[in-house]
Amino acid sequence: MIEHAGRRIRVLGAAHPTTSWVTQVAKGLVMDLEDAGCRAGFLIRDRDGTFPTLFDTVLNDAGTEAVLGGVRMPRMHSILERWMPICRREPLDRTLICNQRHLLHALRAFEDFHHFHWTHQGIADARPLRPLPMPISDPEQITRPDIRRRQRLGGILHEYRHAA
Repeated sequence: MIEHAGRRIRVLGAAHPTTSWVTQVAKGLVMDLEDAGCRAGFLIRDRDGTFPTLFDTVLNDAGTEAVLGGVRMPRMHSILERWMPICRREPLDRTLICNQRHLLHALRAFEDFHHFHWTHQGIADARPLRPLPMPISDPEQITRPDIRRRQRLGGILHEYRHAA
């Protein structure tokens, strides 16, 4: 799931979707949003047959309206459609996944990377869960940068930051 306002990703699970699994995911999503103290007004979903009416009922009981996506409207899911190939290319194509637990670990690590390190051009180069850094005004800082690299997922993802 992706929140459009801040482009925050929530990995809700990884399995072959069945109607019971999708309903359980909806219940988990409602509980996660309540724990975070936020509420979603709308959830845009596609017209896949794995979404039962119980899925919409669970969301409606929590005050979230499920909106069906349009037919042949690729721009409706544009943010998620852009994130999915990047997620597949960056961590998943470069990792031999052993089991479902390992897959969820890789997806959650990439979710963390997406939230705290990856810059988002559409929201002024900010990250969804980190504020913009203060601008550098001292010329000495610019001429002598001390940048450190941190590897994640066994060196597949790299984070760069200024040393304190």
